[in-house]
Amino acid sequence: MTGGRTNGGRVVTLTANPSLDRTLALPGPLARGGVARLGASSTEPGGKGVNVARALAAAGADVVAVVPADRTDPLVTALTALGLPLLTVPTGTPVRTNYSLTEPDGTTTKLNEPGTALDEETRAALGAVLTGAAADARWVVLSGSLPPGTPADWYAELVRAVRPTGARVAVDTSEAPLRALLAAGPDAAPDLLKPNAEELAQVAGTTEAALMADPAALRAAVESLHAGGVAEVLLTLGGDGAVLSTADGVWSATPPRTTVRSTVGAGDSSLAGHLLADLAGAPPAERLQRAVATGSAAAALPGSAVPVPHQVDPAAVVVTPGLPGLAPSPDPVAAAGRDVP
Repeated sequence: MTGGRTNGGRVVTLTANPSLDRTLALPGPLARGGVARLGASSTEPGGKGVNVARALAAAGADVVAVVPADRTDPLVTALTALGLPLLTVPTGTPVRTNYSLTEPDGTTTKLNEPGTALDEETRAALGAVLTGAAADARWVVLSGSLPPGTPADWYAELVRAVRPTGARVAVDTSEAPLRALLAAGPDAAPDLLKPNAEELAQVAGTTEAALMADPAALRAAVESLHAGGVAEVLLTLGGDGAVLSTADGVWSATPPRTTVRSTVGAGDSSLAGHLLADLAGAPPAERLQRAVATGSAAAALPGSAVPVPHQVDPAAVVVTPGLPGLAPSPDPVAAAGRDVP
């Protein structure tokens, strides 16, 4: 599958807690308490949903980003300069700044500010803007952390609000918002959930190391998401690739050899790659292949830069049936005790 303009429908992303991402390049390993003379630095518009939208736009997809930010905010100015279509809801306060310290071997240390609290009126306005935009969308992406003071179940509320529009919903979040989403019941379950290994371990009540050392536990954790109503699970594993579990089966992907420059936004680019392949009508294995290729390409770039199509090589990604270390499961949804839609 090759990169090119995607004409399969619109994607709307919501970034409830957007940021300006400041990347600082360290000359060597981070020395706590020391002094470092920084190399090149950069500031880019960010937040997980913004990163997904930027990666989609870079590949020619029809995408609209919804953000809580004033029209004069530097984030909005930067995204407008990139030509990314935006829908904004004013907050009256500046967007937060997140800092990424990148070492020469690609190790990244993130320092994230908490963000601007959104009052009930602002949240209601964002929900209205999102559902209005979703009426013409194929996918809605709810991505990232929630601002301080936001009810943990807000994503569940938004999934329910979007559902009548007919748009499919993808969610990428962690900690309390992820737990609340999964506890809200099947009517709030997204069509696609994109956890990483640490987030899946949170849901499973174990550690990332224990989960990844036990293929049976990994399968059980993924199947528990299906049992809760999640149709597709895209599990990103960093340098170990990714897993896609759907009603049609389970696939694992091994990434190409990559010289990592920054891991910031790589998972967001993986989600964008999956959506791009879905918009093009690709089957699950090719969606996973495109996801891993796009995430790997992002990891090879500095800061939170997103790849353009010629930097993405799906053919370099090896996809095999089944979870790592396990035989293929032909029907993970049924195995989890849920009717196949």
